[in-house]
Order: sequence, then structure tokens, then C-alpha cells
Amino acid sequence: MTITTQTTDRAALRESILDTVTAARPALIELSHAIHGFKEISWEERRSAAAVAAAMRDAGFEVTEAAYGVETAVEAVYGTGELTVVICSEYDALPNVGHACGHNIIAAAGVGAALALKPVADAAGLRIKLLGTPAEEHGGGKVSLLQAGAWEDAAFSMMVHGMAGQEISVNAMSMTAVQRFEVTYSGREAHAAGAPDKAINAGAAANLALMNLAVLRQHLPERSNTNAYISDGGGATNVIAGSATVQVEVRASDLDAWRDLKRRVLACFEGAAIATGCTWEHRQTEHPYATVDTHEGLGAAWDANMESVGRPVDPTPIYGGGSTDMGNVSQVVPAVHGMVAVRGSQAVPHHPDFAADAASPAADDAVVDGAAVLALTALDAALDPQLRGELLRLQAEREPGATTVTLRA
Repeated sequence: MTITTQTTDRAALRESILDTVTAARPALIELSHAIHGFKEISWEERRSAAAVAAAMRDAGFEVTEAAYGVETAVEAVYGTGELTVVICSEYDALPNVGHACGHNIIAAAGVGAALALKPVADAAGLRIKLLGTPAEEHGGGKVSLLQAGAWEDAAFSMMVHGMAGQEISVNAMSMTAVQRFEVTYSGREAHAAGAPDKAINAGAAANLALMNLAVLRQHLPERSNTNAYISDGGGATNVIAGSATVQVEVRASDLDAWRDLKRRVLACFEGAAIATGCTWEHRQTEHPYATVDTHEGLGAAWDANMESVGRPVDPTPIYGGGSTDMGNVSQVVPAVHGMVAVRGSQAVPHHPDFAADAASPAADDAVVDGAAVLALTALDAALDPQLRGELLRLQAEREPGATTVTLRA
């Protein structure tokens, strides 16, 4: 269907979106399966980024690879409307288990939404900007892109994530803030049998710190958790370790609770240093992720559009426990992070079973329906005078550079 700038019939615009998504279904599934097969981990998604870039370039978008100085990021832009929607396509996999979080679904659905919006962009006064966003699993690609100004022109931003089970309301899913950091203990090596009294045992400090964390867990606030593992604790049984390194993450569903929990976790590591006589230091290893703040109007439109494509949502609140760098985007730009079910899947996220389900016929349906709901929700934002006005007002009220200041730990 061809849409002209004179077209004002909302039903016709919605029909155009659905027709475009249906026509693009084979190409979207092919893209999803290709990315699924690449299994590229954070910051290494070269083939996945290239595939997204090629799809957008073929569709007539203005494409920039290595966008904003991020090697595996992509920017694809179309339209001149005053309302800019930024659609996110993630495509990083997990080490060892591949696409066990289904980011191939996210990537293809984002592309499909951008393609579906292109024929209606002028009539809706939209400017479409697809961002291929790397390193969500570990690293925080969206944070790097935020810092580089990728959302400075955005009125709102959206993405969709696959899940097992059934659809839930976008307002029912809570996501946690997370920070990952590294603790290093420094002691003194010595022969484990011949001169143990001359050693300061950094490995013992690392082990003691994990025991301190185990004790702390009984007292964690609701919807908070922490995890850690020793990544370096010695190299030989007859050498007492003079250095040891621990990888740590801290999560909470409230930013103030998250910051306080990090303070308490660091006290566990400090206590282990005091007990063993080691010195210690810590450093942030990845960008911290914020909680997701769903925009009320966009969230309501999302749920209604899920219903319209035959995916009724459950409004019962659920604590997901996971985290996403889309949370950082939602702190500075009106945003929605929707979920679409791979129907029939009961697999645990980040398990090989879900990796298999992410390339199933049910996952293919999730790609297509996710693309449709993204595009329909963007259209609603463009055509609803109150919602459009609010989004443009919020954008106008932002100070220059406001979107580049991401979450401070």
C-alpha cells in the first residue's frame, strides 16, 4: 500500500504497517536465523551488524556503520518528520550458549518495525532511526551510544525482547539496576609448605569475601541480589597466591537500594582484606545499567497493540530480575521495553534450550508480531495529539547534552 502525505485515515496507516510486516516476513525470518547462527558475543557482532546494515540500506535508509565511534553499532535513518523514534536492535549472543536470550529476535523485529514505518513516515510526521546496539549482555553498548549523543535527536525510543511463557503487560515487568566490578587483592607469595608464615594469602581473601557475601544475602532488601566468582586465585598448589581477582555484580530494583547494597558489598571485600592482611582495590568493568522507567502513554499503547495482534497481555506484576542498558535510555528519553512471547517455550533464559527456541517457528512469529507492535505503537505516538505533544514538549525541554549523561553509580 502506498501512503501519501495527504493520507490521514489512521486505519489505513495501520493496515499499511501490517501489510508491510507481512510482506517482509520471509526476509525478517532469514535475518533472525542468520544472526542466530553467528552467535557473536558482546563487542564482536561484526557479521550481525553488517547484516542489519545491509537490510536497512537495501530498504532505502541512510546507513552509517561503526556509528558514533562504536565499531559494531549501526545507525539507519529515514524521514524528515519532527517526531524522531529511535528503535533499538540488539544482536549480541552469550558465551558458550549462543542466543539463549533471543537477541536475534530483537534485531529482526527492530528492522521489521523500521521497514513497516517507512511507507507511513511522511503521513505520520515521523523520522525513523534504527540503532543496532551491541553488547547488551555484557558491556552496555547503549550506554556508549548515549554518551556519544545517539539519542540527542530522539523524542522517544522503543525495543522488544523475546521471552518464554506468555505475554505480560509492559508495565508489569520490573527490571533491576546492575553494576559489575572487579576486586583485586594483593598479598605476598611464598612456598605453601616451606614458608607459609612468610605469605599473605590473597586467595584466602577472595574466598573469605565470597563467604561474607553469602552471609550478607540473608539480609538483602527485596528484589536485590549479588553474585561473584573468583576469576584468578592462584596458579599452583605449592605457591600461596600473592594476588587474586573477583568479578562481582550487584542488582536491585530501586536505584537508592542499589547504591546502598553496593556499599555493603564493598564492605564484605574490605573485611576480607583486613582479616588477611591484604591490600585491595576495585574498579568498574562495565557501564552500570539503570532500572527501566516505562513511559505511561507509550506503555498503554504497547499493551493495546499487543492485544490487537492477538497477543493479550497479563497485567499481573512480575519481577524479572534481569537488567538491560535500555534502562539507561529510559532514564533520559521516554521509552518502552516491550516483551513478546515465544509461544510454547518453557525454557529458562540463558539456557541452551532457549537458544534453540529462539530459532523456532514460534520465535519467527514473535519476530513478525514484535515488529508490528513496535511500528503500531510508534504510529500511535505520532497520531495521538496528546501523546505526540507530550513527547515533543519533553524533548524541547531537555537541555543540550542531557541524554549523554548516563547513570552514575
